[in-house]
Amino acid sequence: MRLASHEAHELNELLLSCTNSIQCMALFLNQATDPELRDMIARQYPAHIQDYNMKVEFAKQATGSADKLNVPELQQIQGNVPNFQQQYPAVQPQVKLSQLDDRSIATSYLLTLKRAGREYAWAAFECSTPQLRLFLEDAFKMCSHQAFEVWNYMARKGWYPVAIAQRNVMQAMGQTFQPVPYQQPAAVYQ
Repeated sequence: MRLASHEAHELNELLLSCTNSIQCMALFLNQATDPELRDMIARQYPAHIQDYNMKVEFAKQATGSADKLNVPELQQIQGNVPNFQQQYPAVQPQVKLSQLDDRSIATSYLLTLKRAGREYAWAAFECSTPQLRLFLEDAFKMCSHQAFEVWNYMARKGWYPVAIAQRNVMQAMGQTFQPVPYQQPAAVYQ
């Protein structure tokens, strides 16, 4: 399989990004003190290694990767719905530290997953090689599902502010946008 030059450049950036993610996850596993956080990162870690190795295969082999990325199911939130709090513990960036706390680890990991997800989505839109495009779409879904799990963890801990939209905002939106009355809209042209 031959990649277009822009696909090769995207793949290079994704490999650099994934290298960074894997190394950060190694540090997170080493420094996390909350067993739930450590277990979540450890459970998600193998998919990132597989993702990286598949990208290496795309870079090295003309045939791409024969593997299929292990995309986790979207975590179902039942009984663990985060409490929507009025007050959240303050955070202040530290300019000197030797150890990350669990909140910093979770925040960094969530932001890493969000960034990687955006990069995968963007690269997929620009990709013209079907096998690589499908892989990138799976990688986006992997990041999306994992980020949802990390967000849920952070929201339950009170580390991620979540506010319910005001009723009047939802009512105004509901009044502004009306459904299209056609299930087959092209039929109106026949």
